[in-house]
Amino acid sequence: LPHVKFILPTAPTQPVTMNMGMPMPSWYDITGLDERSNENCKGIEESRARVEGILKAEHKATGLPYNRMLLAGFSQGGALSLFTGLQLAESLAGIVVLSGYLPAAKKFELKQKKVPVLHGHGSMDPMVQMSMATKTQALLSEAGLESYNLKTYPMQHTLCPEELRDMMQFVAQVLPSDDSCRIKLKDPKEMSVKELKAAIKNAGLGSKAVGLMEKSE
Repeated sequence: LPHVKFILPTAPTQPVTMNMGMPMPSWYDITGLDERSNENCKGIEESRARVEGILKAEHKATGLPYNRMLLAGFSQGGALSLFTGLQLAESLAGIVVLSGYLPAAKKFELKQKKVPVLHGHGSMDPMVQMSMATKTQALLSEAGLESYNLKTYPMQHTLCPEELRDMMQFVAQVLPSDDSCRIKLKDPKEMSVKELKAAIKNAGLGSKAVGLMEKSE
């Protein structure tokens, strides 16, 4: 998918109850694996705001419409993608949930009924049990979500090649190459020093640009 840009945010490090209160990368607190423990999910609203901020910044910086953006994640990342993407004011191209579920269901309000969802889940998952995936599908379908495709694979809380192939096919389907949506980058000759430095940094070329003469305004 050479026409797709991937942004990979990392969850903040914070104390997690199930980890004996020790800090670990986590989008929200997990107090247990049962449904009742999944009601509050402390910190999920802050994480939701962070993801929304990333989408907004991308839209503002590049002009890319929201219907050319997609949210995806594994486990907590998939849960947060679902919780965030279906409550946006804008409609996304799609959402991919891998071994996830709908967190904080009592706080959730479905706002996007036409956004397609692909949910891949291991039939032998001991962490996020298959029942949570089927209940998530049922809850959202009953709420009016039009397309929720739940696919199962003979695995535990992990990924498999077949699931990754299905995910890539889904992404290619909802985000086909479209030249009218191609991001047009500014010519470096027209950039300010600040813009040029930011472009070099964002491209991961900082170490390779050492020694270049700084452009003057």
